[in-house]
Amino acid sequence: MLPQVHQADIDYHLPNEKIAFFPLHDRDQSKLLVYKDKTITDTHFLHLADFLDENCALVFNDSKVIHARLLLQNQHSTKIEVFLLEPVYPTRDIASAFSKTGMVAWKCLIGNAKKFRDAIDFDVVMQKVEGRKQKAEQEMNREDDDDERMIKITAEKGDRVGDAFLVTFMWEDETVTFAEWLEAYGKMPLPPYIKREANATDEERYQTIYARQQGSVAAPTAGLHFSESVLQSLKNKNIALKNITLHVGAGTFKPITTDAVLEHKMHQEQIVISKDTVDFLLQNTHKKVIAVGTTVARTLESLFIIGAKLFLHIAEPFRVAQFEIYENAQMQEVSVENALTALKSYFDENRCDEIYAATSLMILPQYPHKIAKGLITNFHQPKSTLLLLISSYLGADWKMIYEHALSNGYRFLSYGDSNLYISSKNF
Repeated sequence: MLPQVHQADIDYHLPNEKIAFFPLHDRDQSKLLVYKDKTITDTHFLHLADFLDENCALVFNDSKVIHARLLLQNQHSTKIEVFLLEPVYPTRDIASAFSKTGMVAWKCLIGNAKKFRDAIDFDVVMQKVEGRKQKAEQEMNREDDDDERMIKITAEKGDRVGDAFLVTFMWEDETVTFAEWLEAYGKMPLPPYIKREANATDEERYQTIYARQQGSVAAPTAGLHFSESVLQSLKNKNIALKNITLHVGAGTFKPITTDAVLEHKMHQEQIVISKDTVDFLLQNTHKKVIAVGTTVARTLESLFIIGAKLFLHIAEPFRVAQFEIYENAQMQEVSVENALTALKSYFDENRCDEIYAATSLMILPQYPHKIAKGLITNFHQPKSTLLLLISSYLGADWKMIYEHALSNGYRFLSYGDSNLYISSKNF
């Protein structure tokens, strides 16, 4: 049974001055609101380990934010912005798309799309690793053409795909991958409400310190607070740590505009399931699994659904639909152990170490989380699907928690402060 939720149920007033438009100097100096057993504690993220013990296991999203914003000019010098969403050709797999050479096609949002009629050529300056001078004094006060080369890229706008377009990028140098020239030319895609250009600080700070797998167009922001010091403090308490991958899409910023929340079409995102992750979860079913971010919570629940579909022999197990878990009573009754064991068997039978899947799962209030019983997360935008997910952990208490944060100097959204939600009933 799908719960009836209205837009007003996930709305609150967020003053502009409460939004963090810049990161703090130190990651782990952000404030931390801990909500446990109906009690709020105000502290700082540096002290996260004080609220956890060796019976906990933290799961992180190691997806890396790509330089998804491309600023182009047509032949009349009109500015056009292209925002990469997801690969289409020659592969829809994000990891593989970055290794391609010569040509790729991506689904993209385009600013000033009417002015993007003809193909646009642009040059990318690529630094040569070979021959790069190591001594700074040798590089100063002179130009060294041997240290860089120019790559010409051609961009062509294709058919409309929903509110986006297909854009094909072509280049002749087969020694340069898409990832390499994108890293050199593209810009860090700050959230749309941060109306400024990304700077050198953003290059480091809008990225977690453990980011590894290229593919996100927005940061998994709960992880931005972690420093090496915080990670070490968790290890010192023998708290198990594990990475998974969900590539965050631009849909994460899409507000719910319909009064009836169930009419909102959930965005689809790619996830990577590794055999190692499934083994880790099976070995730690007795522990308190805490998701570092809403993306991890969504990935873990999608992983359970995939395993349940394999266990029940349901078609298309690696594509998780928006509401299918709510509409299938049999799936809801599958145990976590059976779902994970079915996944492990799939890996063994197919002799593979990774599975690529897609999820459109919408986590609604009263959703019974199967794997992650606790959550570390930021404060989210009004009328967002992320607030829906928060309410699945907190119920109506989320409004009281947000009111406390607004009244006690917490900073909101991607560069803002953090929360830890844990409940004895889940543990």
